[in-house]
Amino acid sequence: MEAVNHIRASGEAALPDATVVSRVLAGEISLYELLMRRHNQKLYRAIRSYLKQEQEVEDAMQDTYLKAFEKLCQFRCEAQFSTWLIRIGINTALEKLRERKRVFPFSLLTGQPEDISKLLTQTNFMNPEHIAIQQETKQLLEKAIDSIPEKYRIIYTLREVEGMPVSEITACLDLSESNVKVRLHRAKAMLKESLFKLSKSRDVFEFGNKRCDAIVERVMEALPAGRKL
Repeated sequence: MEAVNHIRASGEAALPDATVVSRVLAGEISLYELLMRRHNQKLYRAIRSYLKQEQEVEDAMQDTYLKAFEKLCQFRCEAQFSTWLIRIGINTALEKLRERKRVFPFSLLTGQPEDISKLLTQTNFMNPEHIAIQQETKQLLEKAIDSIPEKYRIIYTLREVEGMPVSEITACLDLSESNVKVRLHRAKAMLKESLFKLSKSRDVFEFGNKRCDAIVERVMEALPAGRKL
């Protein structure tokens, strides 16, 4: 925590990635924390596209940062550090999949396929009931994301969740621009189909348990006391 406060106080938090990398290589190891905090969310989502278990994701993130630190001298400043880091993260996740010989689905909270960022950043709900509804919706949408094959899931995540430009995604995944666009379109189509199937389930948006109890209690309290019908 002291290192974080020092970075903030010294104004180093605004340094470009390339400058931070150069200073870390020059011996200012503490500044590596700045790179990690700056890219934690993006790296998490990229790795989460391949691995499902939270502990395994965290392990992969840790391995990625350690590998990146060891190879930091290989980073070329003409490229974006985030692209370079994500490629290491994806390779690390794939290594773990090969070791376990199975693929875990992705679990990201998402909204409508064309409007994911709004749901992910929406936090200004007015009461606990709205928060509960949001969580139930996210759980439903998680299942839809889980059903998408990883080669579509990772592109959808990087583009729609992180807002990465197509050109950067092509660099991360070694794919052509046209291939990325085709897979993104396919991912959205599969999401819509999956959401449609899930919406037909009888337990979707089930109104029960605490929500049921709460509305019953509110209505009963609002009824006139002792009134006969």
